[in-house]
Amino acid sequence: MIVLTKLNGEKFMVNQDLIEFVDRTPDTVISMTSGKKIPVAESMETVQSEVIKFKQKVYCRPHPSMDSF
Repeated sequence: MIVLTKLNGEKFMVNQDLIEFVDRTPDTVISMTSGKKIPVAESMETVQSEVIKFKQKVYCRPHPSMDSF
C-alpha cells in the first residue's frame, strides 16, 4: 500500500493494485476499480512514483539463491 494525502491534509493508505487510473482535473483524482474517486494533494507524477517505488520494493528483491554469487 502507498501513503497519500487527502486534500484536507489527512494521510491515508491506498492499495496501489486497485488504482484504475489517475486524472488531473486540476486536482489529482485517483479512480479505483470499485468506482470510488479519491482526490489527493499529490501530483500525478508523485502518485506514479510512489507506486513504482512500492513495486520495486516488493518485486525487485534479490532471489535468496543469488546470495552465494
